[in-house]
Amino acid sequence: MFSKVLIANRGEIALRILRACKELGIQTVAIYSTADRNAMHVRLADESVCIGPPPAKDSYLNIPSILAACEITGADAVHPGYGFLSENARFARILTEHKITFIGPSSHHIEIMGDKITAKKTAVELGIPVVPGSDGEIKTADEAKALAAEIGYPVIVKATAGGGGRGMKVAHNDLEMSTALGTARTEAKAAFGNDSVYIEKYLGKPRHIEVQVMGDGQGNAVHLGTRDCSLQRRHQKVWEEATAPTIAPDETARIGEICAAAMRKLKYSGAGTVEFLYENGEFYFIEMNTRLQVEHPVTERVTNIDLVYEQIRVAAGEPLSLKQDEIVFMGHAIEVRINAEDPQTFAPSPGKITYYHPAGGVGVRIDSAIYQGYVIPPNYDSLIGKLIVHGRTRAECLQRLKRAIDEFVVDGVKTTLPLFQRLIREPDIIAGNYDIHWLEKYLAANKV
Repeated sequence: MFSKVLIANRGEIALRILRACKELGIQTVAIYSTADRNAMHVRLADESVCIGPPPAKDSYLNIPSILAACEITGADAVHPGYGFLSENARFARILTEHKITFIGPSSHHIEIMGDKITAKKTAVELGIPVVPGSDGEIKTADEAKALAAEIGYPVIVKATAGGGGRGMKVAHNDLEMSTALGTARTEAKAAFGNDSVYIEKYLGKPRHIEVQVMGDGQGNAVHLGTRDCSLQRRHQKVWEEATAPTIAPDETARIGEICAAAMRKLKYSGAGTVEFLYENGEFYFIEMNTRLQVEHPVTERVTNIDLVYEQIRVAAGEPLSLKQDEIVFMGHAIEVRINAEDPQTFAPSPGKITYYHPAGGVGVRIDSAIYQGYVIPPNYDSLIGKLIVHGRTRAECLQRLKRAIDEFVVDGVKTTLPLFQRLIREPDIIAGNYDIHWLEKYLAANKV
């Protein structure tokens, strides 16, 4: 087992990793920018190192500074959390070259799943169902139109190195295709430094379903069920559930085993999430995230398995402690992401928290690193916490979530809590009748 882990992240995920390390008896190192000098993970870590000024490129994305922090403190492993360098193959490779363990998959697996075209080809080879579309990069409008005629409009143009909704445009006919192609390329180049794009069939009312997997790099892998992440705004998830309420247990077992078998073939190591669009009883692979997901707590609640603990174990070379027939799904869990944003305009709302009272009680979990008096910096993602509730049934879970949202208080900054107070009372949400477009339509209709 590792003696000291450097946590290459900030906020709630840094604190989440720190807690797992402490329970394993592992010393921790926090890194921080000057904007985060008073962050909770910095206060609680055994050691801390300032790695630069507030801009992420000069601190949390600064590989030489992070490497120096490892060498100064003697850290023998790095946990990247999510975001920042968590899916940066070069970072994982550099750490390995310096004999520091990257707590995550191999750089090779990060690379093949990080490029959307390569990931899709790999999924096909592994027997994972995919969305009909191009086999590789689309280079001309004529090529794009010919493919669209073959698979049928509407289609979606996507950046091969994309994420977060950038470099994605929908075309409903040939006239729109040329514009969509050009705009997607421009956005992709600006966001990722790579303007290559590909095309897929655009599904009308799909749900976003993902499968949590865990492997040990030794040919052992399991799945930990499904999550429904269909409630999204601008392709960003805001509400997640486990297990997916619209998927029957036998379907969960079927798609889960397909994903687990694929990870065994790859000899994949660590946590990963295989993401699908689901429509009319069919799963269509869209991507794989080779890291811990923001929404991992809902899976932990329904399986009673600590995913971070297992990540650390397998990264240390230990075999997977989980067996598929031992994984039992218990009840239902929902997570809502609390952002420091105006609930009407979604404009960021950094500032000082003047009063903080998190929800509590049976079946309630809060993953957050904020506290009364904490100043939310304007330099990073606006996520300040996650409210996770668990119940024996989805109906009980919804009632518990409603109660928890109503008692959660964050003063001094605006948050998205009022949005969830509205959503939890919507008939479609209560019935589970929504798809990936539902929230955008709801916000537009209610002028939110």
